[in-house]
Amino acid sequence: MHNNINKLTLAVTLASTVIASGHAAASGFQVREQSAKALGNAMAGAAAGAEDVSYMTYNPAAIGNVEGTQVAGGISYIDASFELTDASASSVTGASYTGNGNNEGGEEAWVPSFAFKTRLDERFDLGLAVSAPYGLSTKYDKEWIGRYHAIETELKTIDIQPTLNYRATDRLNLAVGLRAQYADATLSNAIDLGAVGAGAGQLPPSAIGNADGMAEVTGDDWGYGYTLGALFQATERTRLGISYRSEVELTLDGDVDYSADGPTAQAVLAGAQATGQLQDGGGKAEITTPANLNLGIYHQLTDRLALMANAEWTEWSSFKELTVEFDNGGQSTTTENWDDTWAFSVGANYQLNRQWLLRAGLGIDESPVPDSEHRTPRVPDADRRWATLGATWMPTSNLGVTAGYMHVFGDDGDIDQNATPTNENASRGNLSGTYEVEADVFALSMDYRF
Repeated sequence: MHNNINKLTLAVTLASTVIASGHAAASGFQVREQSAKALGNAMAGAAAGAEDVSYMTYNPAAIGNVEGTQVAGGISYIDASFELTDASASSVTGASYTGNGNNEGGEEAWVPSFAFKTRLDERFDLGLAVSAPYGLSTKYDKEWIGRYHAIETELKTIDIQPTLNYRATDRLNLAVGLRAQYADATLSNAIDLGAVGAGAGQLPPSAIGNADGMAEVTGDDWGYGYTLGALFQATERTRLGISYRSEVELTLDGDVDYSADGPTAQAVLAGAQATGQLQDGGGKAEITTPANLNLGIYHQLTDRLALMANAEWTEWSSFKELTVEFDNGGQSTTTENWDDTWAFSVGANYQLNRQWLLRAGLGIDESPVPDSEHRTPRVPDADRRWATLGATWMPTSNLGVTAGYMHVFGDDGDIDQNATPTNENASRGNLSGTYEVEADVFALSMDYRF
């Protein structure tokens, strides 16, 4: 029954998750940690905060609120944890899978960011931001119970965003930016070569789940989009912001490689490759990173206290399916059916004295995964809440140093991956359980105004 596991099936299995490296700090595979100041307020100032040049990654018009020339750089450390509990797995024929490894797949990641702006004249500002808006590395033990669904997922993206801001009036800034996005992905999962051998009559049924190989997909591409923003100083104390970031279409072009350890698995792999199955080769997957919209308000309630709020909509519904084309002319489509989501946050700043500004915030974030059948080990995503703290120290009027901390409380999420001889889980088997998700994020940044 498993002798139909071939290069096309396994490559689709992997390529269908090329952009789906689960991120415990934000829904889907989004990375919001591009500013320590914004993080300290739970992203509540993303659209309207505009405190320094780093906010241009959220709203390009933010640079219109920054005088002169400024540079900012920062780094965020993400410690994400998601563990599958009460797990059970079996082959498509019903043979039970066991696992000797840890069912926790969270990993640590570092997210750098950089931004620069200068004023060209009384009307125009020019800026440049470099950020990493999507992706995170996740890795399970090779022997874990869900190894046929996922072992390693690594997605790295870089956005290069040149931006032009126009001071339409003394109160209104309008900005446009180009987004050049580079994506690089590596994914792997185990192959049940025991099932392949049993299906071909080479091995007894007891070999199912006990003779594994490995499949790995790599790919990369450049894609292009744009961002728009407006910042309006409604009153002396109240500022409104809106920004839009377009989707970016990518075609990840790369390779599929297969390997096996141990004489039994190697013999099955060699036999399959001799008949044209499980052969190394190339392919491409067309994907789209989603568009999103930010709406925000910032209000200076008193000379010391500022309040802010933000709403962010992300068009995850653009990730309905993934079409994969192979060098041998084959093609396949994997259905995802993600939903659009909203994230809401509120925050506050308190000016303790001339040198110290204290920050705090709370947020909630919807998951795009519609149900347990679409939740996977690569994206064990669920609704989440954030609580954040931060502080900015200004030893001089031109230099700021900011530290921020976020804790993410994720809801438990059930997973129910069912396998039939004809669906996309035929080679991966059944997998069920409940994911527990949480994350800690630490951010540090510096900004300097010339």
